[in-house]
Amino acid sequence: SRIEHPRIQYRASRMKLLFVYSFRNLLARRLTTLLTAGGMALVVFAFAAIIMLAEGIETTLVDSGSFQNAIAIRKSSNSEVQSGVSRAEAAIVETQPEIAGDAQGQPLVAKEVVVLINLRKRGSDGTSNVTIRGISGASLALRPQLKMVAGRMPRPGAAEIAVGASIARRFQSGGLNDSLPFAKNDWKVVGIFDAGNTGFSSEIWGDADQLLQAFRRQAYSSVIFRLRDPDQLAAVKRRIEGDPRLTLDLKREVDYYREQSELTATFLRILGTALTIIFSIGAVVGAMITMYAAVANRTAEIGTLRAVGFQRSAILTAFLAESLLLGFAGGLAGLLLACFLQFFTVSTTNFQTFAELAFRFQLSADIVMEGLGFAVVMGLAGGLLPAFRAARMNIVEALREA
Repeated sequence: SRIEHPRIQYRASRMKLLFVYSFRNLLARRLTTLLTAGGMALVVFAFAAIIMLAEGIETTLVDSGSFQNAIAIRKSSNSEVQSGVSRAEAAIVETQPEIAGDAQGQPLVAKEVVVLINLRKRGSDGTSNVTIRGISGASLALRPQLKMVAGRMPRPGAAEIAVGASIARRFQSGGLNDSLPFAKNDWKVVGIFDAGNTGFSSEIWGDADQLLQAFRRQAYSSVIFRLRDPDQLAAVKRRIEGDPRLTLDLKREVDYYREQSELTATFLRILGTALTIIFSIGAVVGAMITMYAAVANRTAEIGTLRAVGFQRSAILTAFLAESLLLGFAGGLAGLLLACFLQFFTVSTTNFQTFAELAFRFQLSADIVMEGLGFAVVMGLAGGLLPAFRAARMNIVEALREA
């Protein structure tokens, strides 16, 4: 054991020397190092940006729901836009004993109608579908994240609307005291609300009964209520879905909104992965060219290292470490650029509802780990063959080129 301990220390010091040697070679070849790491950084940036889009959509919609709220929609409906809840059905849902009450003892339940209209964007001729939500009862109390930033909420029975902050910024006639023409009427904007990073900021709210008449609808889209105890969902779900008078599905609100994000988020993740694989081929080829050039320019050095006792495995490890450092540096640079995307708000169409949704890029710990892992894999793929070539060099032939 006394002999083995110095040997281990000796091997460790030699490997440390090789890693320092590889790092210094990267610094000595600053231009090629920067170009190669830059190519990998762009690939990681593109990968992170698209996955951040998917994460942003999912976070925005899931945050729209509350774990304490439940939503009833028609069976087999994928969204509130497709749903229909008759007045009789809504009245039955309102009587469920699990519904919580407010400070005055009034039930925290809201019958809502959701429709889509087409609005023109500010500063362009483009148009997009926008969600209009007819509210009633406790709609505002059920969404505590919503705050009025200007004006007030629409009065029941009036042709008035309040718009989300995103709508006010992005669409014509969406400002305070403007009038929005739709459903053969002019609706006055009496308030602007901010719902934070949720889907409600991309909606227009008005009185449910007024919107039912304006759009000639006979049924609500959904019934939302607060549970006295979040754990009571299973009991009320069995009662509502088992009632022969009802054709409704009951879901926890966060689960409903998570389902709304799945189609778009999955599409973006698949698109991001496919594009990244295509882009990464170029980055791997660039890394491979860089590492082959490094091997060709350092043939004499490799021969000298082998001559002084470094094994083939040590040479292989040193060149792989150099390539992995390139990938890791590129990954860090790409993720650093992606961090700045969080300051931007973008919009896209939710494939589930076909309405426009404004959201922010979201960078999570999982995306950081995936981006760094992908960058390291690119570095490994680009450096593997050059590293094997360096390790298999003949000592005599390498020294002849010194």
